[in-house]
Amino acid sequence: MQALGHLRRALIKQPLQSQWVRAVSTTRYVKVNNTNNGVSKDKKAEEKEINVTTPSVTAQVEHFPTTTQFDAPVDLKDGEQQNWSSSFYGLSTERFPKDVSNILLEPINAEDIEIKPDGMIYLPEIKYRRILNRAFGPGGWGLAPRGEHTISPKNISREYALICSGRFVSQARGEQDFFDISGLPTASEGCKSNALMRCCKDLGVASELWDPTFIRKFKKKYCVEVWAEHVTTKKKKKLWKKKDDTLEYPYKEV
Repeated sequence: MQALGHLRRALIKQPLQSQWVRAVSTTRYVKVNNTNNGVSKDKKAEEKEINVTTPSVTAQVEHFPTTTQFDAPVDLKDGEQQNWSSSFYGLSTERFPKDVSNILLEPINAEDIEIKPDGMIYLPEIKYRRILNRAFGPGGWGLAPRGEHTISPKNISREYALICSGRFVSQARGEQDFFDISGLPTASEGCKSNALMRCCKDLGVASELWDPTFIRKFKKKYCVEVWAEHVTTKKKKKLWKKKDDTLEYPYKEV
């Protein structure tokens, strides 16, 4: 027994042999300074260097002009009392004089109404301007932009306010389609005219054009749907026209 005890102590004192050592991969830990809210100075310096050397993100290339490129800034001139880009001054404060109301609400002459080939009737925008000029006089009304243009690849729109006799009357968004960027100036004018037509609804101008009963009676009395042929492709389709008008190119009645 005494010999076995000496042998056991001898084995414990001897170093482990290399074939008994097991290689184990360990995770390397780095001591972090707990000062400055747990972030070391070296870490802060590294982050600062990254922020300085990282290039800024460039803006996406615009294929169409932005509103800041297309619109002029709205500045309130000296002595001007109302900024019509945001003001609602005079809204519903009093009625317009009776003679003005009579002009705005008078029935539309059937000869002034046009019809599109798809059957939609409308009043040309110049007719709206003539009615407003008769009611308020040239210079007695105007359209004030209420924001910047919204431009998409094929459409432009903008909010306008109709101001009559120094009072806010109505607000509407006009829109116009276009096919090429070179046509933006013309499209912006069409957008303004479309907004004028929509604003005039609140004054009762040409309100018949939104009355289904009037539309049915007008089309029955003054319009007709005919077969038309495309002069180039020879394709046929039904189109609307006024009874005393002819179809426009490239269609002809068959």
